[in-house]
Amino acid sequence: MATAYADLGFDVDMGPLFQTPEECARQAIENDVHAVGISTLAAGHKTLVPAIIAELEKQGADDIIVFVGGVIPQQDYEFLYNAGVKGIYGPGTPIPASAKDVLEQIRQAVAKP
Repeated sequence: MATAYADLGFDVDMGPLFQTPEECARQAIENDVHAVGISTLAAGHKTLVPAIIAELEKQGADDIIVFVGGVIPQQDYEFLYNAGVKGIYGPGTPIPASAKDVLEQIRQAVAKP
């Protein structure tokens, strides 16, 4: 995903695998990102994603948008959206479609006063 987004012109900063939510938030803030994309294949999305969102808020970066991709059961989508996720892209989602949605979400967030 990161390579595909970079090929489309996104400036992608990769974090190490198995970062803590605190480390993820700190890296996002230090790199002045607009969005954090989380790829999850290990069923930790209902724990880790809300923890990252909470940590972004705690560190004063609630303007950073969070997106999630990977193997996430459809029944968990509402939970993640309620936690603050702006987009969920499961297996088979076309890269251009997800990239367009990410850009639109960033535009909306940047346009807010």
